[in-house]
Amino acid sequence: MAAAVLLAALSPPVQSLARLPREMRLLLGEEERFSLLGLPLTAVVRSDREGVLRINDAEATGGRWTVNLGRPVAVQPVSPGRCRLDLTLFGILPLRRLAVEVVPRLEVVPGGHSIGILVRTRGVAVVGHAPVEVAGGQVRYPAREAGVRVGDVILKVDGAEVKSTQHVTFLVNRCAREGRRVPLEISRGGVIHHVEVEPLLSEHDRIYQIGLYVRDGAAGVGTLTFYDPRSSVFMALGHIIADAATDQPLEVDDGCVVRATVVRVRAGRRGDPGEKEGTFVEDRDVLGRITANTRFGLVGVVTDPQALEGGETVPVALAREVVVGPAEILTVVEGTKVERFRVEITRVDTAQTTPAPKGITLRITDPSLLESTGGIVQGMSGSPILQNGKLIGAVTHVFVNDPTRGYGVFAEWMVREADLLAWPAGQEADPWPVAAQAAFLSVDW
Repeated sequence: MAAAVLLAALSPPVQSLARLPREMRLLLGEEERFSLLGLPLTAVVRSDREGVLRINDAEATGGRWTVNLGRPVAVQPVSPGRCRLDLTLFGILPLRRLAVEVVPRLEVVPGGHSIGILVRTRGVAVVGHAPVEVAGGQVRYPAREAGVRVGDVILKVDGAEVKSTQHVTFLVNRCAREGRRVPLEISRGGVIHHVEVEPLLSEHDRIYQIGLYVRDGAAGVGTLTFYDPRSSVFMALGHIIADAATDQPLEVDDGCVVRATVVRVRAGRRGDPGEKEGTFVEDRDVLGRITANTRFGLVGVVTDPQALEGGETVPVALAREVVVGPAEILTVVEGTKVERFRVEITRVDTAQTTPAPKGITLRITDPSLLESTGGIVQGMSGSPILQNGKLIGAVTHVFVNDPTRGYGVFAEWMVREADLLAWPAGQEADPWPVAAQAAFLSVDW
């Protein structure tokens, strides 16, 4: 009896049913066909919501369809929305339950432009403890003694929201001149803490200090991934920006992206990922305003649409549409010219049905790109990946020991993160752990 059950479970018809996903995303207007058991048996498909799907070109009758499991079942998305399908043999024995989401086909303009990224953080980040030399040659670390840690974000000093490192210095010295300890409001892992630090007069520069190295922003060169001409929303980088000193994501208060010029590329080699060297001017050629630093890249609004006009829109592929095989990336290796280069998609994480990084593994195959850069280099993060005329993802990471290979994030996760496509229920609250974000970004942005 046990052997018979095992054989039945391993039979091709049952295996084909088991391979049917429990969650499915379908594109509006594009039919999907599925082979189920492959046996001439009758099954009933019930939906908990009408008007989202048609099956075998028919409307549901009383919320149900009768299908022949010996033939492929055609599913036609009718309108955006979500529904649940229950598949039962003869309408009695449960076979499979599927959550189905119907989404519209989104089209965006792929980027590839080199951009200068300027962000100002919310508060200032603690990146180190600084020694304060006081009278008698004694060295003290007053902030550390008060419990302030590297990675903390100072939001307020003496009740005032801090805007820069200079502002912190001013507020610390104001408290010291009034003979008071310095009250700090800090954010640590999203939890607010309050501490008071004793300001000490530095014998070195004769100002009061609390013994901290702090940072109020970041700047670098990256790549624009896409923008949506209807909403003017753009995304870049493909990964979150973290502070290199603390490995903590930056809490962006405001920022902008500007046009950058690539002046030189330091080619990558084994153990050294290489780098694009770019120049930009902070207050010139501003392309857009940054609104969020997310797990799948920077989100913002284009403020100079004319600078990005002329590009043709392409459809955004769902993660399940990406396949192993030839593809292209768009990026800049000299000046401001966006060029196309051949790559090979070597692996697709087909099990990645929920948002996560590293969904795509790729290899640079274009001889001209290999000659000029050695492969993927820092500053290439965000370069759009195109396959079969669709935007499938963005380059995010390079293999340190093989710069010809790297990772990409699915474009579907990026457009959902930018609120251009709604997340399936529950997925928007599935955060990528901070440690993973920092580790993923540590080599390249």
